[in-house]
Amino acid sequence: MLFIGKELEIQTGSFEDGFITASVLLGAILGAAIIGPMSDKLGRKKLLLSAAIIFFVGALRSGIGFNYTLLVTSRVLLGIAVGAASALIPTYLAELSPADKRGGIGTLFQLMIMTGIFLAYVSNEWLSPSGWLGLDQNVGWHWMLGLAAVPAVLLFIGGLSLPESPRFLVKQGKMSEAQKVLSTMNPNAKLVEELYDIKLQANTPSGGFKELFGPMARPVLIMALGLAIFQQVMGCNTVLYYAPKIFISAGFSEHFALQSHIVIGLFNVIVTAIAVKIMDEIDRKKMLTYGAIGMGASLLTMSTAMLVLRAGNGNVGSWICVIALTLYIAFFSATWGPVMWVMIGEAFPLNIRGLGNSFGAVISWTVNFAVSQSFPMLLIAFTPDHAINAEGQGIAKLFIIYGVLCFVAIWF
Repeated sequence: MLFIGKELEIQTGSFEDGFITASVLLGAILGAAIIGPMSDKLGRKKLLLSAAIIFFVGALRSGIGFNYTLLVTSRVLLGIAVGAASALIPTYLAELSPADKRGGIGTLFQLMIMTGIFLAYVSNEWLSPSGWLGLDQNVGWHWMLGLAAVPAVLLFIGGLSLPESPRFLVKQGKMSEAQKVLSTMNPNAKLVEELYDIKLQANTPSGGFKELFGPMARPVLIMALGLAIFQQVMGCNTVLYYAPKIFISAGFSEHFALQSHIVIGLFNVIVTAIAVKIMDEIDRKKMLTYGAIGMGASLLTMSTAMLVLRAGNGNVGSWICVIALTLYIAFFSATWGPVMWVMIGEAFPLNIRGLGNSFGAVISWTVNFAVSQSFPMLLIAFTPDHAINAEGQGIAKLFIIYGVLCFVAIWF
C-alpha cells in the first residue's frame, strides 16, 4: 500500500485505502462459505487443485492491476481461494493425521502460513525502490503481487501427488484406496480398526444448519463464534497487513519499516515452529489465556511508547514500539493463531464438522474484513486534528482498544 496508493492516487484513510487490503477478505468469506458442502461432494483433492488455479489467476490479475477496479476484483477472486484453503486444509490434515499428532500437524498449517508471509516480506523488500533489486515504486508493487502466481503453480503441481482423504474415499465406497492411503500416511496404524471407525463416521448422516444451530451443538457453536471473533478483534491482522505504516508512524524510514517487517516475519516462523512442538503437550485453554495476556500487555506497552514518543523521547520510544509489536506477534503466532483453528477443527460433532469448520472460517474472515477495512479510517479518526505527522498518536489510541479486547478474550 506504500506504493499502490501513490500510483493509483488513493487518499490515505479513505474507504478505497482500506478496501484494497480488505477486498481479499471479502472473497475469503465467500470461499469459506461454499467449500464445506462442496468438499463433501467432490473431495478434498479436487477442490485443493481448483483453489490453486484460482490463486494463479487472481495473482496474475492483481499484478497487472493498472486501475483500482481491476486490482480490487482480482483480489476478491484471490480471496475466494484463500477462504477455501483456510476451511479445507485443516479438515484435510485432520482426516489424514494420527489422533495423537493431530494438534501438532494442524499447527504446521499455521507455520506454513507464517513462512509464506515471511517470504512475501522478503520479496517485498527486495522489490522496493530501496531494496536489493531497487525497482521503481510504480513497477515494484506489480511484481510484489504478481509473483504470488509462482507458489500457486507449486501448489497445483504438488497437489497432483497428494492422496485423497480416507474419510471421503470410504464415503464413496472405495475401501481399498482408503486402506492404501492410511497405510502410507501412518504405517503403524491398526488399519482394520481405523477403517471401521472411519466407516462409522462416514455413514453418520450429515447434518445441516438445523443441527449446527440446534441445542446439542450450541456450546461448540458459541465457542467457535467467540474464538473466531476474538482472534480478529485483538488486532492481529492489522499488524500483519499494516506493520510498515505503523513503523513509519513510530518515526522510522520506509526502508527500515520494510526490513523490520522481515524480522517480524522470521520471528513469527520461529515462534510458530515452537508452538508445533508444544501443541500436544499443553492444553488449549492455557495457551489461549497466556497468549492473550502477552498480547494485551505488548499492545498497551506499544501504545504507551507511541504516546510518550510524542513528548520527545525519540528513538527510545520508537524501539520500544518495535520490540513490543514483535512480542505481540510472537504471542499471537504461538497461541491464538494456530489454536483457534485446531480447536474449531476438533470440537464440532462429526456429522456437522465440515459445515462447522466452514462456519467458523466465515465468521473469522468476516470479522477480519471488518477490522482490516476499518483500520485506515479509524486511524485517521483517532489522529488529532487529522494531522499526518501525529499519526502515531492515532495508532496508539487504536491499539489500546485492541489491547483491552485481549483481556476481554481471557474472560471469554
